[in-house]
Parts: sequence; structure tokens; C-alpha cells
Amino acid sequence: MSYSLEQKKSMITIVSSALRVAVVGGEYSIPRTYIGLDSKSGCFVTLKTHGQLRGCIGCFVSEEPLYKTLAVYARASALEDPRFSGRRISEEELAEVDIDISVLSPLIKCDNPEGIILGEDGIYIVSQYGSGCFLPQVATETGWSVDEFWGNCCVQKAGLAYDAWKNGGIELYTFKADVIEGKYSL
Repeated sequence: MSYSLEQKKSMITIVSSALRVAVVGGEYSIPRTYIGLDSKSGCFVTLKTHGQLRGCIGCFVSEEPLYKTLAVYARASALEDPRFSGRRISEEELAEVDIDISVLSPLIKCDNPEGIILGEDGIYIVSQYGSGCFLPQVATETGWSVDEFWGNCCVQKAGLAYDAWKNGGIELYTFKADVIEGKYSL
């Protein structure tokens, strides 16, 4: 997964356009195509202002081309992240929004959770009680150890005990992400 500078700019433009319509209103029309952005990749769109998270939603698998998936999750990150219910991104904040797009590789079953590479591997935990994930950059941003990365994902995201990842009975996956960073640009 490697994108040209032009493709990265296009991704930031797609997210910015969808974000503007989500916050300000109006109708967003997804262009018919973007060169090289038609893979059916999962992605997460993370929105921050002044370094503080303001929304992050995505998917691991998409049946739509990446350019459409980006628009869907830009809108969802702005309007549907339950952590920010009641304090969504305002029109006045738009100029301050930092955009992180994580285009995901397919999930790989993880047989050696202690062997993940922090900052490179994202993690996904699935149990009968819930699921949760952390993008690869979360390990770098927090400075967590491998144990803390898995443990905090169990507690904070999957609603499990801290050491559930060590005890079996749940599915563990890893994935890679190509991260594109930019500023809201409209």
C-alpha cells in the first residue's frame, strides 16, 4: 500500500469535502472516480483539533471503492462517534481539524500476540461479548508496551478483562495501515 502525493492530496480533499457537508449541511456528491483510489480497502478516518481526538470511525472491509469509503467514514467520524455525542465538530472548528486517514491491510490472525511490532501493527480483538481495535499509531502516541497495547484494547475497546488476550477464547488479529495526514483543506 503506497500512495503518490497526488493520491494523498485527493484523499484529504475527499475527507474535507465530506466533512464540510456533514458539519455545515448541503449535499455531497461523490465523484465518479479517483485514479488509484478504487481498491476495496477498509479505512479509518480520525479527526482531531488541537491534538485532541474529535472522532474516529472506520471499517476493516469495504465493498465500495476507497474514495467512496473515505467519504462515508469522514461523515461518520464527524457525526456518529458516540464518544462525542452532544459536542460534535462545529463549523467554527473546521479550519482547525487535522485529518488522519488509515488505509488498512487485510486482517491477519495473530498467533503470537507478544511478537507484534508496536507502531507498525494495529490490533483487533473479537470475543462473544464484544470487539475492539487500536490503529498502529495508538501504540506510538501512548508509548504503551505490547502488554499495555493488548490489555488496554481489551478493557477500553472490547469490554473485556485486561489480560483476556492472554487467556484464550477470543480471536486476535493484526493489520497494517498506510497513514495519510493532512489538514482540513476547504
